[in-house]
Amino acid sequence: QVQLVESGGGLVQPGGSLRLSCAASGFTFSGYLMRWYRQAPGKERELVASIASSGVSTNYADSVKGRFTISRDNAKNTVYLQMNSLKPEDTAVYCCNAVKYISPRMEYWGKGTLVTVSS
Repeated sequence: QVQLVESGGGLVQPGGSLRLSCAASGFTFSGYLMRWYRQAPGKERELVASIASSGVSTNYADSVKGRFTISRDNAKNTVYLQMNSLKPEDTAVYCCNAVKYISPRMEYWGKGTLVTVSS
């Protein structure tokens, strides 16, 4: 059974930090591109960060560059999102996503974890 389970969300003050984790099971984690998305109330889902299967290549949305860092541990089947200098506009449900484009294309989603940035 495929599972992506996020953890680490919560309430944090502006300027604070959080580390999100996404634990994967049921598929070959090391073969998948991993991404973090977020969706704030009333807004479109936004791609926040992605990391290649090897972990060598990463990409970030302009809104989080320099503040967020995505990483992965293929031995632990886990992807992380370190979030620093958090702003109220970072408030959202954060979901992890796993995708493999090589046929057959496969994609999985977690249920998400809520991050609230507020004083």
